[in-house]
Amino acid sequence: MGEVLSFGPFVVDPQRQTVLRDGLAVPLGQRAVALLAALAAAAGAVDKSTLMDAAWPNTIVEENNLTVQIAALRRALGQRADGNEWIVTVPRVGYRLIKDATPSSEKAENGSSKLPSIIVLPFPNLSGDTSQDYFADGVVEDLIMALSRFSSFVVLARNSSFAYKGRDVDVRDLQRDLGVRYAVEGSMRRAGNRMRVTAQLVDTQSGAQLWSDTFDGVVADVFDVQERIAKRRWSVRVGLVRSIWMPTISR
Repeated sequence: MGEVLSFGPFVVDPQRQTVLRDGLAVPLGQRAVALLAALAAAAGAVDKSTLMDAAWPNTIVEENNLTVQIAALRRALGQRADGNEWIVTVPRVGYRLIKDATPSSEKAENGSSKLPSIIVLPFPNLSGDTSQDYFADGVVEDLIMALSRFSSFVVLARNSSFAYKGRDVDVRDLQRDLGVRYAVEGSMRRAGNRMRVTAQLVDTQSGAQLWSDTFDGVVADVFDVQERIAKRRWSVRVGLVRSIWMPTISR
């Protein structure tokens, strides 16, 4: 696999073991270059065993080594223009390289994204019961998936969102660091068999809260609560994110 490959602003030369971004070298090790070349050469997702064979030929290594190398690659490549990762995880398969900087439908005439972007921040679990962390994380993941179905804006990937888990975030820093226009914040708490999820939408430029609401439900209906929150429909109009509710959670 000695053919020079390119995607976005990157050029990968497997033979020379080099990666260039806009003509400048990206510092990567031999195994990282081999992984990136395998991903760039593929038409779609690449399974983990194929990637491990590319980076560690004729060697038996633990899968964790692949995870470490992929994480290093993501850091080195940075984010795409839409705020998402170049390398995405394909559940139960492996990884896939997104070769276009932004989908063509999302590009302005000058080639840059013309759509506003939004990030769903991790919801802290305020109940004091760490066993309920999975529910708070599940709500966030479902919201990311639900929002990504709409073409009115760009939704940052899960990896970008969960990089802020456990951190105090000033939403105005998100605009500076990620270029994201809106942020969804929230929290979850439990009392007995009852749970409450709060969520709010914030403009990262001004720090102003545009919308907030509270969802109540019973613990036994945790998946129903997640689904109802995730089914919320969003649209962006004149710089303001407006929402249309599905039927409310029964109390």
